[in-house]
Amino acid sequence: MAGRVEGKVAFITGVARGQGRAHAVRLAEEGADIIGVDLCAGVDTVGYPMATEEDLAETVALVEKLGRRIVTSVADVRDEDGLRAAVDAGVARLGRLDIVVANAGIAGTASPTEALDQNAWRTLLDINLTGCWLTAKVSIPHLVAGGRGGSITFISSMLGLKGQGWMASYVSAKHGLVGLMRTLANELAEQMIRVNSVHPGNVRTPMVDNEHLRRMLRPDLPEPTIDDAAEVLGAFHLMPVPLIEAVDVANAVLFLASDEARYITGVALPVDAGATAKG
Repeated sequence: MAGRVEGKVAFITGVARGQGRAHAVRLAEEGADIIGVDLCAGVDTVGYPMATEEDLAETVALVEKLGRRIVTSVADVRDEDGLRAAVDAGVARLGRLDIVVANAGIAGTASPTEALDQNAWRTLLDINLTGCWLTAKVSIPHLVAGGRGGSITFISSMLGLKGQGWMASYVSAKHGLVGLMRTLANELAEQMIRVNSVHPGNVRTPMVDNEHLRRMLRPDLPEPTIDDAAEVLGAFHLMPVPLIEAVDVANAVLFLASDEARYITGVALPVDAGATAKG
């Protein structure tokens, strides 16, 4: 079925690469125009390289190659004014807003909870939880004003539905998204705005495939590859698939944004090769 979101406009955070780019491309393939933001700068508590403006330009090119329009800004999801300016400018250009994908996030560094640095804790929650709240906050007025209903999807994690030691900030933020999602599902149902969360397993993106994480997972090897790290990552999943692809998550986002899911709200949907079902 082609054109599942034909004529709609989607606002996506963290759009420059990885899952954010996959969401943009997949929605554009099915007819949506895109408003996108990304920080395109480093974060001092993150041990791997962040997306760049060149990455953002590549996302723009991929969407435009599909014949869809895209309006992008460099913006920080922790900055309410900057985020609002970005979505307002996008709606002014593209005329409407129907779909919101609060995707931007960072990975935490494994640490015993008692040793976790306060700045690292605050930074991760500010981006992964508060940033998603602000994304919704600046978008909801446009969804309501459109009078056509809409869809908000929070990108959480398998660790938003299960516990994991040594990841206190990340697990807390991703669990928090479920509470935010369920709250907004209740608040916005009368306007036919549906709110759900998607919970990926280990996804093959730069957030997982980077030197920092490879070395953390395989300290026994001098130059570990992603295949070496996959031997550890695969233990999380129930199915014999150590890494899923970003398009697998984007397919779930597309479904939730489409009319096929018009009566689905308040749902936490795992796309995790069975990780949350694993005993």
